[in-house]
Amino acid sequence: MDPTQEKYLQDEKCFLIDEFDIVLGSASKEQCHLVQNDGNVKLHRAFSVFLFNSKEELLLQKRSPYKVTYPNRYSNTCCSHPLANIEEEDEEFNALGVKRAAIRKLHHELGIQPHEISLDDAIYVARIHYKDPGDGKYGEHEIAYIIIIKKDVQLSLNFNEVSEVKYVARDKIDEFLRETNAELTPWMELLIKNGNLGYWWDNLERIGDLANDDKIIRFNIKSN
Repeated sequence: MDPTQEKYLQDEKCFLIDEFDIVLGSASKEQCHLVQNDGNVKLHRAFSVFLFNSKEELLLQKRSPYKVTYPNRYSNTCCSHPLANIEEEDEEFNALGVKRAAIRKLHHELGIQPHEISLDDAIYVARIHYKDPGDGKYGEHEIAYIIIIKKDVQLSLNFNEVSEVKYVARDKIDEFLRETNAELTPWMELLIKNGNLGYWWDNLERIGDLANDDKIIRFNIKSN
């Protein structure tokens, strides 16, 4: 395992939550992604950023080969977690803690300077709940906040996190995925197949009006 990624697994503390996104405590990133003997993975809070430029092209990333979960797969712009051991990332009003975490990770993974994106630029539109067994050792079980940003930014890739990026137009994404034979992260695949990404993409000009912070979109998961 890459030593940098291994350190993140041990040092980062993610928020453990229930199915209604209520915080129950925290655990290491590794504990939150280990597939247990019964096949379960601890439910934790996450986010997924979809960043579009002024031409409404979506910035896709290919995850680095060093990543513990889903290496070398294509995904949306940035995916990670608000952390319990970082100040103010627990603030829940208007998803401010998650937005702060998103800005932090955009800088860490893609070199986007924090002054380039404000909290107001980060539009929280929905939450999704999904589960995936990954490689059988490390998997996912998250309620992820969908954050949409429309901004032109400067990039400087952290190759320990991201191997390549590409801006893709709305009418070219199917062709891009087909021609590259791209293997997607499970959440990205779900959002494409179920039409969520297309709906948000088609409505970028009024994306703030589409925000639904009450409903959690559940993919193949039943709530109690």
